[in-house]
Amino acid sequence: MRLFVLAAMVLGAAEHWPQFRGPGAMGVADGSQFPSTWSETENVAWKAAVPGVGWSSPVVWGNRLYLTTAISSGPLEEPKKGLYFGGNREKVTDAHRYVAMALDTATGKVVWERELWKGVPPGSRHLKNSFASETPVTDGERVYFYFGQVGLFALDRAGKTVWTLPMQAVETRYGWGTAASPVLHQGRLYVVNDNDTASYLMAVEAKTGKVIWKVAREGEKSNWSTPFLWEHDGNTEIVTTGTGKNRSYDSDGKLIWEFGGMSSIVIPTPMTKHGLLYLTSGYVGDENRPVFAIKPGARGTLTDAHIAWKLPQAGPYNPSPLLYGDYYFTLMDRGFLTCHDARTGKEVFGKQRIDAAAAAFTASPWAANGKLYLASEDGDTFVVSATGNYRLLGKNSLNEMIMATPAIAGDALYIRTASKVYKIAKPANR
Repeated sequence: MRLFVLAAMVLGAAEHWPQFRGPGAMGVADGSQFPSTWSETENVAWKAAVPGVGWSSPVVWGNRLYLTTAISSGPLEEPKKGLYFGGNREKVTDAHRYVAMALDTATGKVVWERELWKGVPPGSRHLKNSFASETPVTDGERVYFYFGQVGLFALDRAGKTVWTLPMQAVETRYGWGTAASPVLHQGRLYVVNDNDTASYLMAVEAKTGKVIWKVAREGEKSNWSTPFLWEHDGNTEIVTTGTGKNRSYDSDGKLIWEFGGMSSIVIPTPMTKHGLLYLTSGYVGDENRPVFAIKPGARGTLTDAHIAWKLPQAGPYNPSPLLYGDYYFTLMDRGFLTCHDARTGKEVFGKQRIDAAAAAFTASPWAANGKLYLASEDGDTFVVSATGNYRLLGKNSLNEMIMATPAIAGDALYIRTASKVYKIAKPANR
């Protein structure tokens, strides 16, 4: 393990964190020298207030951090933490401003703030969701902001609108709202909108906002899983998970393979390593909470011949799992961590209670330099050894709700809480 960590540090820190979970959607930042300890004052390079409500993750390109928020003209009910029934809410009647922001990564100062849409939200949301939960994506030249109920917006680095693509509002399961983020690949944006009206996947030309193709996702209802670009053997697959079926599409929107078997609500994002594709879902009310490790090369209906391994009851509900080294880590919403061998699915360690008082986790975990980081809704980030032996190394508290997955760029960690963004960095790296 020591050699693994040293090799990672030699690689150096990635300067950009362009999408949800960063490069490759992996949530891994080996080489970054952000501190492993922090508080509201310790190792804080800056903290910036963010108006409104939004659980989109920040993304970073060079000296700019981008995020979204929705600012209500009226009072809002405070979200409750944890898993519970009764979070459904009727459509709001107060006007909201859907806003994109750019912050200077050196100082935390707002470089620009742009109102992209204003009005009474056309859809409702769960009490713990927001009208700004989709994470933007950037290629450095432009930033693409998506609000699932109103549309897709492209802005340049200076905050000038390049194009807009309005979208019709759709009904979601129990009125919970939208959350799946767009992905960007070779000049195309891919957007999944799984809803209770007419689910679809579409490809949009990033330069112009022109819809290249749009395919219906037959039989699929509301899900909240961000799609994944799986590149292997010279091929690129657009992988989507779903309650009805997991599906893979080619760059023309044609179906490559599909299979069912997920839980009744699907949220985690797929990922790849060791030549395998990992898919999971784990709605806490289901007995079926599967993990699948898929081999490449499937066509049509995927069969057991293309499943390297599977686990029937190991999937998380909200947080996406984490692949790090040879291990597949799963953070459970109620505060447990498990570890399996990423190649075989063999259990390395079973459910470990992270902290007796920490029972609510939504943000996806991240890793760097031999450590795992697990952010609870209470605002506490637990640091755990990334070896095959569970060991809690520390706890860092910001004392405000966290549900957004952080960003890591250069030697800094950017954490979004309910009302702020923190830049966590050692004094020498500020």
